[in-house]
Amino acid sequence: MKSPVIKRSIVIAGHKTSVSLEDAFWRGLKDIAASQGVTLAELVGAIDSERRHGNLSSAIRLFVLDHYRNLAVGTGSAKPSHETRITACPTGSILRVEQ
Repeated sequence: MKSPVIKRSIVIAGHKTSVSLEDAFWRGLKDIAASQGVTLAELVGAIDSERRHGNLSSAIRLFVLDHYRNLAVGTGSAKPSHETRITACPTGSILRVEQ
């Protein structure tokens, strides 16, 4: 059986790295970047710079989950449930970090 996780390469701050993500998370990440008017590399770079624990792939999954969880509550201000509190900011900047 083929794994649903696909490894993709991306350049972040001039360095090539790879992330392993399911296609649904990859599509969600691309949609979030487009909705915020930033490149995919800029968004992933911001997620990478703000993460404190875990690997980049996990940080991306949590970011995407939190983004859509915030949309589901309709306010865009729901607190994420994981330790690294990175969320999409509705005010136009790429990220908002909450402690």
